[in-house]
Amino acid sequence: MALGKLFRTTVFKVSLAYLAISAIGASLVLGTIGWNMKHVIDEQIARTIDTNITGLSEQYAQGGIRRLVNIIQRRTRRPGAGLYLVTTPAGEPIAGNIASLPPDILAHPGLVEMAYQPPGDTGGQHRALVRIFVLDGGFHLLVGHDLEEGESLRHILGDALLTSLVWLVVIGTLGGLWVARRVLNRVDAINANARAIVAGDLSGRLHLAGTGDELDRLVQNFNAMLERIAILMAGLKEVSDNIAHDLKTPLTRLRSEVEQALRTAKSPEDYRGALEKALEESDRLIQIFNALLSIARAEAGAGREGMIDFDAGSVARDVGELYEPVAEERGVALSISSGTGLTLHGSRELVGQALANLVDNALTYGSPEAAREGRGPGLAPSPAAATVELSARRSGGNVEFIVADHGPGIAENDRLRVLNRFVRLENARSRPGSGLGLSLAAAVARLHNGSLRLEDNAPGLRVVIRLPAAPHRRELEVPLALPSPEKAA
Repeated sequence: MALGKLFRTTVFKVSLAYLAISAIGASLVLGTIGWNMKHVIDEQIARTIDTNITGLSEQYAQGGIRRLVNIIQRRTRRPGAGLYLVTTPAGEPIAGNIASLPPDILAHPGLVEMAYQPPGDTGGQHRALVRIFVLDGGFHLLVGHDLEEGESLRHILGDALLTSLVWLVVIGTLGGLWVARRVLNRVDAINANARAIVAGDLSGRLHLAGTGDELDRLVQNFNAMLERIAILMAGLKEVSDNIAHDLKTPLTRLRSEVEQALRTAKSPEDYRGALEKALEESDRLIQIFNALLSIARAEAGAGREGMIDFDAGSVARDVGELYEPVAEERGVALSISSGTGLTLHGSRELVGQALANLVDNALTYGSPEAAREGRGPGLAPSPAAATVELSARRSGGNVEFIVADHGPGIAENDRLRVLNRFVRLENARSRPGSGLGLSLAAAVARLHNGSLRLEDNAPGLRVVIRLPAAPHRRELEVPLALPSPEKAA
């Protein structure tokens, strides 16, 4: 069963395919070598035969048939693969080392391949390459070379090819099984971990072999995906818990207002007041759900399709102008500063909404009342407590939005926690809000491949949104549509 599993693996199939390709390649190479070798040997034999015929014909011209017969008799007594035969014009043998010829072979002058039988050899026919030359006087001169050596060489080459293919198949099959087994063991380990994760253990991670190969890279990406899924699932659970907890209070308050109006209201004015309170609670609930929807859309990357190039300084100025009346009403001096040529590529509306949330938080917690609460009863706020700074500037290859106040600030160990949804610190629970403003700003920063950072403003809080600057400005400015300060999350 395990062996059958190995045979079905992709690695083994790829090994077999590579083995087949290698065998075909080896056969083509050795076949080409054999064919070229035969061609070279035949050419060498033909040249040798032509040289011998030329020399023997010259000897015949000088000494006649007797001299030619003597030379052929001496040559046939030497060991070797040379073939000689002199016949009369009628084809009767005079001298040579060939006992029999095929019929009518002497009538085909030129280079031919034939079967022959040497004198005294009863073992069968031999193959030879010969040339027939007609001498003056009608005598036939046959000079050739036995092909047995070439045939032996080709047989040796064929045997070598067959043996190589057998060894190639054996070694390739064993190597394919070994590689397939190693890969299958790693894949089985990955599958075992994956089954545990599918069963609900999102804390599990796949094991890295440390080889840095494609399986390790796949495992690293898979672990990163699991990490992201675990974070999203934890965030989903946290959101669900927070929604159940934080929405329970306004819903309970809304029900109490309606119940009290039904029980105690006596006049149309009483009912109207109860309806107005219920409407305010409903608006707050709608604001919370809108903020949650904006965060979800930003984290899902839904704002990327409408991204353009825009001026970050213009966004900061628009937000500042929108909140100047609110700052004046709360007794806060709102200062605005922005550089020039601060081009961003992204969603102008989402960046503006995130910046509006930060400014609204700064005005809420940087007001004289909040500063007084942060310093303790009986202590006056510092001279800078009623100031909020909003600025946009370039920092290297990035653009930074900075919103700073001089309120109570946030302790360092709480700065990461407040970026989660519905998180509100103890000193903020007495003020209106849903705990989603910083979450939305952080989600918008991540959507634009940027970051949000909370710092100590000594005293107060300093929030920095850092976004990558666009290399070139390609779009004209468009008006910024922001929610009113009363509707900001």
